[in-house]
Amino acid sequence: MTDDGLVIGEDGKARCFWGGSSPDYALYHDTEWGRPVRGDDALFERLTLEAFQSGLAWITILRKRPAFRAAFDDFSIAKVAAYTEADAARLMADAGIVRNRMKVDAALHNAKVAAELEGGLSALLWSFAPPARPRPRTRAGVPAVTAESTALAKALKKRGFKFVGPTTAYALMQATGMVDDHLADCWVPPVTAAGHA
Repeated sequence: MTDDGLVIGEDGKARCFWGGSSPDYALYHDTEWGRPVRGDDALFERLTLEAFQSGLAWITILRKRPAFRAAFDDFSIAKVAAYTEADAARLMADAGIVRNRMKVDAALHNAKVAAELEGGLSALLWSFAPPARPRPRTRAGVPAVTAESTALAKALKKRGFKFVGPTTAYALMQATGMVDDHLADCWVPPVTAAGHA
């Protein structure tokens, strides 16, 4: 690892400190993390997975993501909002996902809340995206919580969402391109204002 927090992969590319520890992480880092995600169902997936990740390594969630998508009907808000207690039991019996009753219940509850949101989930989440700022120069410059993520968490909780603290909210903002926390010398190109590399 370099002094600023980059790792140089076998392919010679400089990645953020976490992005080179496994092929799964490298692919996620290179193609998805920090790229703008819009759309209610797509953001519901990310919000749900970030909540399931709480207390676990992200690699665990990343590797179980196909099973999560199958178990949660590709995170269709309308479908998950209609889940019953039988669906909750089915999810708790699914060894392919993280079987935590509080997190399963939160996901089903959050789908119901998201289904009723005036203006939709995407508009709400993106309304908390901060103005563009320079990429952090070093690993130490990457925050875990910001004023915006704290405000987003409060807004989500006020509307009834569960498992959405400021740290989870900031991880969501990073993962969905609301902020660009790739390190300054990371090989992944910055996203332009239009949302394209």
